[in-house]
Amino acid sequence: MIQQQVVHTEGIKYAGSKLKLLPYIIELLADLKDVRTMLDGFSGTTRVAQAFARLGYTTTANDISCWSEVLATCYLKADKPDAYYRGLIDHLNGLKGYDGWFTEHYGGVPESMEVKRPFQVKNTRKLDAIRDEIDRLELDAVDKSVALTSLIRALDVVDNTLGHYAAYLSGWSGRSHKELELKVPAFVAHDKQHRVCRGDVFDTIRDSSFDFAYFDPPYGSNNAKMPPSRIRYNAYYHLWKTVILNDRPTLFGKAMRRDDSRDSAGGSVFEDYRTDSDGMPVAHNALKRLLSETDARYILLSYSSGGKVLKDDILSLISGSGHLLRAVEVDHKRNVMSGMTRTNKWTKREPRHREYLFLMQK
Repeated sequence: MIQQQVVHTEGIKYAGSKLKLLPYIIELLADLKDVRTMLDGFSGTTRVAQAFARLGYTTTANDISCWSEVLATCYLKADKPDAYYRGLIDHLNGLKGYDGWFTEHYGGVPESMEVKRPFQVKNTRKLDAIRDEIDRLELDAVDKSVALTSLIRALDVVDNTLGHYAAYLSGWSGRSHKELELKVPAFVAHDKQHRVCRGDVFDTIRDSSFDFAYFDPPYGSNNAKMPPSRIRYNAYYHLWKTVILNDRPTLFGKAMRRDDSRDSAGGSVFEDYRTDSDGMPVAHNALKRLLSETDARYILLSYSSGGKVLKDDILSLISGSGHLLRAVEVDHKRNVMSGMTRTNKWTKREPRHREYLFLMQK
């Protein structure tokens, strides 16, 4: 069993969360020298970026999702006194709820589940009032991110789901009966100039250099019949995007998903199972480009045994851009991190979602 360093981070239920992986990432960092600037290239709910910042590193958080940008802005950029944000949150909590767009589409009554809904109406009414008030207040970008992060975290506590919004429970969950209550997020101390970027990771690395870069790209699946995971993320977390944008989009299906979250939407190159004109897998070449173009002293890559690119291919890509320092397999059940050998090649027969970390030096 390893000695885990505990670093406080906040988040929400998320299929791609790296909360359990954080102690191992921190352990791998411990022996590295002269590391001051960090990149979390696929930051998601920002658990890793928060940890980097709390450990004292100057951190850049990047992701393509608008909700990830909001979370990162909240945790890495908020700099007003706690009393200011407490006043803002208290004001929003004190609003009287009413029937609005969110209640019409996502609210259900506890006496009936004829139509499955992710929240009870008492909470969507509060959501309607709070979300409209956030826009009415005309807050600056950072303060608005704090308010929206507080709202999303509060919704996560009272939802009627298994952790995503592509389907809802047939009976009301125990937490769905709770009252929606916003809380002030636990911000990171701002003695560093942290950055938040929203966009393609290749744009972020083009004109920037870092001492350390952490990459957790979408893995997709080595089964060509599986849909890309980024599409599933769009489907799973469509509601977060709607809460952030408050744009009242066209909806479809029983889960009332946004029209732009349909399965026909484009996926990421990192999970593409097709081959290019040279016969090489698109995902393989995307990973090769990422490792070669990133200007960083160290790169830590997270990957899955069910991903598009196999271990031996990853090791070859690493040797083409630098040299491998450590390759480890994380066993969450036994709370250990063990070494991997070159002959331990993962296959489709291995358990899915087993996670690996590759630390390289350029």
